[in-house]
Parts: sequence; C-alpha cells; structure tokens
Amino acid sequence: MGESLILYLALGVMAAAGLYSSVGHGGASAYIAIMAIAGLAPDEVRPAALVLNIVVAGLGAVRFVRAGRFDWRVFWPFAVAAIPAAFVAGRVDVPEHLYRPLLAFALAAAAVRYLVWPQIDAIKPSAPPSAFVALPAGAALGALAGLTGIGGGVYLSPLLVFAGWADPQRATGIAACFIVVNSLAGLAGRASSLATLPTYLPWLVGAAIVGAVLGTTWSLKGLNRAGVLRVLGVVLGVAAAALVT
Repeated sequence: MGESLILYLALGVMAAAGLYSSVGHGGASAYIAIMAIAGLAPDEVRPAALVLNIVVAGLGAVRFVRAGRFDWRVFWPFAVAAIPAAFVAGRVDVPEHLYRPLLAFALAAAAVRYLVWPQIDAIKPSAPPSAFVALPAGAALGALAGLTGIGGGVYLSPLLVFAGWADPQRATGIAACFIVVNSLAGLAGRASSLATLPTYLPWLVGAAIVGAVLGTTWSLKGLNRAGVLRVLGVVLGVAAAALVT
C-alpha cells in the first residue's frame, strides 16, 4: 500500500477516534467503513478495527474512570454476560444483509432523538438496573458486538441513557470499559484473523491514540450532559451510515 493512502487512513482514523472517544466509544464502525472504502480486504478490516477499538476505548476508560464517570454497579452485569456472548458470536458468520439494515434503523432513530431533544435524557434521574434485566441485555449486546465486529458501546450508551440506568457522562466511562472487554473477547473469538493484520497498523494505532487524547480531553473539559448527548447523536448517525454503506 502506498504511503499517501496510509496517511489518508491515519488521518481518517485520528478524526474518528477523536469524535467517538469523546462519548466513550472506540470507533470500530467508523474504522471499518474507512478501511473498506480504502479497499482493504475484509479479512484485514475486522481484526484491525478491533485492535484500534481496544486502544481508543482503553485510553478513554482510564481517563473517564479516573474522572468519576463510571458506575461499577451498572457495568459488571452487562460485562459478565457480554464477554462470553461476544466470544461465541465472534466465531459465527451471519450474512450482513440480515442485521445491518435493522441496526442502522435503530441507531438512526437514537441519533435523531439525541440531536433534536438531548435535554429529555440530560435531566432525567438515573438508577442501576437489576441484575435480572442487565444480564440478558448484556448477553444480547455482547452477541451483537461479536457478530458485527465492533465493541458494542454504540449500542450500550443509548440504552443506558434512554432507560435511565446511567446519566450521559457516566455512560461514557461505562461504555468505554464495556467496549474494551467486549473487543478483547471478540478478538479472541477470531484469534486466527490476527495473522491478517496489516503491517502498517502501528501507524494507525498512533493516529488513534492522538485522536483519543484530543477527544477525551474535549469531553472532560468542554461537554456537559446535553453536549455529550448531542455528540452521541452525531456518532450514532455516523455509525448508522457506516452500516448501510
């Protein structure tokens, strides 16, 4: 691959990492779209996107947890159920035309809500769900993450906020931690694909780190609850568009 194309890929990854990390996401859906447009082979795209996802979400998880934007009571049941589901689903090949349109519609609907009416969920009270609710929900989200090759935060964040299980700012840290464990499980389920990682991946990782530092700094210093939801609306809209391209 030529140096100019690697540069364009790196810039695209950095921009996506900056936007997604500001709401606690890893950006895998955007990386998949960027690399697919660049003509990378499908076998390269998913594992590379998961590696970038882990890097970006991992950095976000550290920063958001340190800032108090996290709730262990919400996180643990979702993570416990999602990890094995993501591992198993990561080994299953499902025709994309069966799930991509439905996921795109759901994400687009959530995007409209948070872009147009962010105050509705910015001011509502929040409380952790019971384990009887969170465990099956976590398993479903983990399975979705494994099937689609992304960390699952793009599904978890709007669910947490919409259901009143976490406020928008705490949802960023919960989603980031959820993405890290889910992406690791999904990558383990596709361990054989590690051999297809592109040789220029370190350049993309470096770009992702720069973007994640900028994005998380912006979130911590400049975004209130309504601001987080507006950015989340943009992220969900980008993710929906990526699913239908």
